[in-house]
Amino acid sequence: MSVDLLHLWAQMGGFAKGIVVIMAIMSIYSLTIVFTKLVQIKRSEGETRRFAPQFSRAIQEENLDQAITLAEKNKKSHVSRVLGEALAEVKPLLRDRATITAADINSAERAVERQMLIVLAEFKRGLGVLGTVGSTAPFVGLLGTTMGIVNAFVGMAAQGASGGLAGISAGIAEALITTAFGLMVAIPAVWAYNYFTTKIENLTVEMTYTSKELIDYLIKSVGSEFGRSIFTKEFQAQKAVTGSGHIHG
Repeated sequence: MSVDLLHLWAQMGGFAKGIVVIMAIMSIYSLTIVFTKLVQIKRSEGETRRFAPQFSRAIQEENLDQAITLAEKNKKSHVSRVLGEALAEVKPLLRDRATITAADINSAERAVERQMLIVLAEFKRGLGVLGTVGSTAPFVGLLGTTMGIVNAFVGMAAQGASGGLAGISAGIAEALITTAFGLMVAIPAVWAYNYFTTKIENLTVEMTYTSKELIDYLIKSVGSEFGRSIFTKEFQAQKAVTGSGHIHG
């Protein structure tokens, strides 16, 4: 026995039709977010796969100009955007590493953190809608079902004993179909929400790991022959201030 949706739609009352229209809007909105988010993440991952080996090679060869150029060209990569902010912060100083100080390194690290917040906000945009649709669509459908069953029993009461079960079967079917629509809208939204949440956590790990690697590289470059004396002097001064309150026996 097949379900004739057009026939059910024709038999629905105004309230049930309104519920179905609301859920159709919720479904279209959530599917639009899913498609947009998939394109955004896949594009970012693809560009990162091309960018990361080239950037790593440039850093290993200490070709900072090439590393900066790569970061500026690959703006769709989440890793490139985060690393690019760190390099942009110290870019004017990279030509003469003796001028890079511990404060500059801290400034680069803060720039990375700011950019990570921006990138994560962009990735998470729309997830709240998916979560809301996934959690509320079944209840919206249940609302239609509840009102449909109420109407069916009201109709049965009006018909009296002559109505019987056949008289309310159409009304019950009309009522239950809204719950089915609610589940059809909610299940993909919940799946997509969980998928994107896990994916964004993985992207966060990538950005955090690569940014820490770059900061470590900058610290090591400051501690090299170009900037050892300046960095060591500042580090020792900070250490002396930090440990000045201790009493040595």
